[in-house]
Amino acid sequence: MNPVKVGICGLGTVGGGTFNVLKRNAEEIARRAGRGIEVAQIAARRPNPKCETGSTPITADIFDVANNPEIDVVIELIGGYTLAHELVLKAIENGKHVVTANKALIAVHGNEIFAKAREKGVIVAFEAAVAGGIPVIKAIREGLAANRINWLAGIINGTGNFILTEMREKGRAFADVLKEAQALGYAEADPTFDVEGIDAAHKLTILASIAFGIPLQFDKAYTEGITQLTTADVNYAEALGYRIKHLGVARRTDKGIELRVHPTLIPADRLIANVNGVMNAVMVNGDAAGSTLFYGAGAGMEPTASSVVADLVDVVRATTADPENRVPHLAFQPDSLSDHPILPIDACESAYYLRIQAKDHPGVLAQVATILSERGINIESIMQMEVEEHDGLVPMILVTHRVLESRIIEAIAALEALDDVVGNVVRIRVEQLN
Repeated sequence: MNPVKVGICGLGTVGGGTFNVLKRNAEEIARRAGRGIEVAQIAARRPNPKCETGSTPITADIFDVANNPEIDVVIELIGGYTLAHELVLKAIENGKHVVTANKALIAVHGNEIFAKAREKGVIVAFEAAVAGGIPVIKAIREGLAANRINWLAGIINGTGNFILTEMREKGRAFADVLKEAQALGYAEADPTFDVEGIDAAHKLTILASIAFGIPLQFDKAYTEGITQLTTADVNYAEALGYRIKHLGVARRTDKGIELRVHPTLIPADRLIANVNGVMNAVMVNGDAAGSTLFYGAGAGMEPTASSVVADLVDVVRATTADPENRVPHLAFQPDSLSDHPILPIDACESAYYLRIQAKDHPGVLAQVATILSERGINIESIMQMEVEEHDGLVPMILVTHRVLESRIIEAIAALEALDDVVGNVVRIRVEQLN
C-alpha cells in the first residue's frame, strides 16, 4: 500500500519536533497506522537547526503545500488566526485532511472549519491544540463517551503555572518571575495571552465544547489574569490550606454552562493543586467514571509533536471509513449539538476568598459580617492578622460558602464603602473540586 503523503507547514519548535518524531519512529508509526507516512513537503520561512530534513522538498509558500495534488494531509503548525485560517480552508477545499496544534484557530474559527470539513468529507484533527502531549481531547471525546460530563477544571497554561509556583515556593514577586519566564522561553516578549488567561480560554472553549456538546463560543468565555496576584495572597491561601492556581473551569448547570478562566484557590490536598512548574493537568468529572485527572507536559517540542503524530495516525486509520461513521470533531453528532447557553460571569456560582485591609478599630469585623449576612453570604472561615507596621492596617482574610457572583460583587461594593476599610477588597474564587 502506498504511503500517506504529508505536508508540514511551519518548521518551528512543534514542526521540527513533528518531523523528528515521524522520522525516528517511522517503523513503529507505520505498524500502528497500517500504512507508511511520508513527509513529502515542508513549508518554512527558515530552516530549523534541530531537525535534519535531508532531501525533503522545502518551500517558503505554505499554500504550495495546500495546493500540492500529491499531499494527502496538511499539518498546520504556523499558529495565529489569519494566515492559518486561510491555509486550513484552502487545504479542506482541495480535499485534504488537516492536523493542527492551533488552539486559537479552533476556538475562534472551529465551527466554520468543521462545517467545511464535513461538506468536503475530510478530517480536521486538533489533539495538540490543548495541553501539549496530554491526550485529553481523545480521552473526553472517546474514552469518556459513556459519561454525562458534570464539570472539568484545568491548569492549561504552563507559563502561568510556573509563575504561581515560583511565587509560592520562593516568595518571589509576579514581575520578577515573569522576567525569568521570558528569559527561559516559557513566556513570549508580549506575555498577554499567557498571564491574562486568553491562551487558557482558547483551550477551555475547546474542552467545554467536547465535554458538553455545544458549539465553540470563545467570545463568551470569561477571562481574568494573574497580574494582580501578590505573594501575600499566595501565602494567606497557603495558611488556610489552599493553593492558588490559574484555573480554567467549565461546569454544566441547569441554567447554562459556566466557562471561566481566573485565579482560583484549590484545597492543597487535591492532586491538581500539586501540579507545579510548567506542567499541565485537566480534571474531568463524569457521572459514571467519577473524577479523572490527566497530567503531563503542556508544551514543548516533542510532547506536542507526540499529539500531532497521534492525530496523524488517527487520520490515516480513518481514511478508509465512511465520513458519516467517523468520530465527530466535537464528540457529538453535528446535528445534535446543544443550545445550552454560556452563563455570564455574574450568574456563575463559586466560593470566595476575600482580603480586606481595615483600620485597627473595634467593631469592623461585625460590620463586615453584617454586610455579608444581609446578602445571604455565609462565612466558612476567617483569619485576622496582626496590625501591619508600615500602615497600621489589619488584614482580614475570609473564605465564604458558594454564592452567586452578583451577590459577592454587591457585597464588595458595600465593604469598600465602609469608612474603616481601606483600598480595594481582594477577591479570588475558590473551588473545592470534589
